[in-house]
Amino acid sequence: MSGQFEATVDIDRPVEAVFDYLADGRNDPQFSPRVLGIERVPDAPTAVGTVFRSTVKDAGMKTAREFRITELQAPVRIRWAEVSKNSVTADEGGYDLESLADGRTRVRIFNVLEGHGLGKLIVGLALTAARKDAPNFGARIKAAAEAAIDKG
Repeated sequence: MSGQFEATVDIDRPVEAVFDYLADGRNDPQFSPRVLGIERVPDAPTAVGTVFRSTVKDAGMKTAREFRITELQAPVRIRWAEVSKNSVTADEGGYDLESLADGRTRVRIFNVLEGHGLGKLIVGLALTAARKDAPNFGARIKAAAEAAIDKG
């Protein structure tokens, strides 16, 4: 079983700045409390093939995660795939960005969760929790991006 969750949020910052902020996955702990630490490999500007290695805490358990950037189309599209081996993974995910009036940006984030092995039994619970949190996740992205990016 697999399924998708998504959120859409309008950020009061220009699309190019929001793209740069989101493309640097090292910013994820600013809006995702489950990310305990993250590094970019190689330690160079994000490009297709860049890997972000993180330690996350889900349901009280710490796991190691690795996401590879699969597409980067500035300033409108970022795609990734989880390459780590966990019971539930985000096999596909991304951001779609759209420039709005007055220097604002609409961001849609999504992840497709997939269960593996015993994870097939719990992926439904993970999806339910992610879908329930999606509006709050979007709000955290908005708040973190607006705090980190100068208005202009």
